[in-house]
Formats: sequence, structure tokens, C-alpha cells
Amino acid sequence: MFHRRKSIGAVLIVIALVAAACSSGSGDGAAADGDTIKVFGAYATQIEEPWDGVIHQALLAEETAGNIIYDFTDDIGYSGDMERILTEVAQQDKPDIIFGDAFGNEDAVRRVAGLFPDIAFVFGSGGGPADPNFAVFDNWIHEPAYLAGMLAGGLTTTNVVGVVGGFPVPEVNRITNAFVAGAQSVNEGVEVKVTFINSWFDPAAAKEAALAQIDAGTDVLYAERFGVIEAAQEKGVLAFGNMSDQKDLAPESVVSSVVWNMGPTVSYVVDQVVAGVFTAQDLKDFSMLAKGGASLAPINTGVTGGVDQALTDEVNAKQLEIESGSFRVDINEAEPAGSISSG
Repeated sequence: MFHRRKSIGAVLIVIALVAAACSSGSGDGAAADGDTIKVFGAYATQIEEPWDGVIHQALLAEETAGNIIYDFTDDIGYSGDMERILTEVAQQDKPDIIFGDAFGNEDAVRRVAGLFPDIAFVFGSGGGPADPNFAVFDNWIHEPAYLAGMLAGGLTTTNVVGVVGGFPVPEVNRITNAFVAGAQSVNEGVEVKVTFINSWFDPAAAKEAALAQIDAGTDVLYAERFGVIEAAQEKGVLAFGNMSDQKDLAPESVVSSVVWNMGPTVSYVVDQVVAGVFTAQDLKDFSMLAKGGASLAPINTGVTGGVDQALTDEVNAKQLEIESGSFRVDINEAEPAGSISSG
């Protein structure tokens, strides 16, 4: 079977030869025999999209450490190919674990998982786990989003900040609302514009939405979607990255990034499978700030205009409160007030 291995600027085709006498056997055989386990990644979007990219990078790190054998297919889309690809992979390659994003492919992914109970299915999902083999995770990065909002509220000179997001779904709404709350905590009079582009990966549309916000007075942007930072750089305004540290995209514009780290989740699941004790569960806690699954990237004081030390100190103090449990960032998954949809 052929799987496309894709990275930015390069495509590598990996040929998986599956023989009846293969020593890895079924999905749980490799782990039971002590061999390096096989992991497959199934991604609806291109791997350049930050959400899937974070999962991919965590799995690459496990592969580099020698803990797994990793293969993946990206850009699967939402037109029915996910079910076919997962079924083929499960039947022919017999991986021990399949990671991926469900959401738009939720029903299809769960159907396939039900057919292959010996394979651990671990998918980003807004739903719950399902026995015996379907575990779920999500990007619970609302805590660093609140901290980014504090920075945005303190840095704006026009008193208008903005967010450009994908869809107004709970997973996006909660980080947007946390960003808004953070901004308002340090600047009661700040206005927050929110635009949803109704796509998970459309950099051109995201850039266009960001430019429209800048034209309307926004001078600090939260780039929940890829493409926003390019607009910020062109117009000389500030921005916050999402999912990974995106400072290198525009060092003079990117103040910080709301970072999701799938490393703790991936390591936990791999250890469970190797030990033969994998269970279907909600892996939410591993994506929280306290367990290292979420963080605010280092504050870039080299951005245009700089960052006031007093503001940095205030943000750092709030982070310590979150980590200690003395301050709780509310989880608000309602569609943000005043948001608009485009695209």
C-alpha cells in the first residue's frame, strides 16, 4: 500500500509491504512482542495547517526518539475518503495506533474504529471516548489564549484588537472567548472584532479577513488560522500565532503564540499501548497548561514598538496563578458576541 509522506516543500512516498508472515502481526502484536510500534496519522487537512501540524510534529518526535515507526496521509478532506483510507490502512498495514482529527469525519472515523478493536484510535474530537479503543483529545489552549489576550489588550494603541478564526465551533469559540476575556481584563474599553472564514485551511481568505479588520482599525490580531500573520506583517501591525510558536514567520510582528503541545498526549498513549493497557478515555488533561500540553510562547520584545516590562510581568504573574490553580480561565464555548462569518 502507498502512503504519501508530505512535508513543506517535499513529498516522500513510502511503500509499505505487508506479508502474512510479518513479525509485527496484528495491531496489538507489535506492542506485545516488544517491537517498535507502528503508528499511522490520518489528517483531513494539509499538514501545513497548524492543528494537524502539531499532531504530526509530536509523532515525528516520537519517531526520531526511536519509539515508533510512523507513516501518514494528509489532505484527506471531508468527502468520504477518510473512511476508505482508514479501512485500507487498518486491513493492510495493521498499525498499533492511528492518530488523527475527526470533527468533520466524526461518524466515519468511529465506524472504522468499531471494526478494528485491536487498534488504538486516538482522534481529535468534540465527542466522548468509546469503548474499547476510541480515545479522544482536543486542543485545550484557552489558558495561554487568555494570556495572549492580556498582551493584546495592553499593546493596542487603537483600542481595537481582532481574531480571525476557522468556524464558530466550541473548540475555536473557547480560545477566542478566552482571548477576549484576557484583553478586557487589562483594558476594559478594548473592542474585539471576530471573523470566521468558514474554512479550516484557506490562507488567502484568512489574510483577506485580517486586512479588512486592519482597515477597520485593528492593530493587534490573533491568527487562529494560517494567513493572518502575513497580513499583519504587510501592514505593520502586531499578531499572535496559534498552535505553534510562529515568531519566525514575522519577527517584527509576532508578539507570542498560543502553543499546543501534543507531546504529553502522544507519549502517554504510546506508553499505554506498549504496556498493553490502552483504554478508551478523554485525554483532555494532557493538553492543559499544567501538564505541559499548552503554553504561551516566549514573549518577543523585539516586535515593532516593543513590549512594556510591566505588562510582561503582569502576564507572567497571571500564568503562575493559572499553573498553581489559584486562577481559573473560564471555558466559554458560545459563539463570540459580535462575530461575523465570511467566505
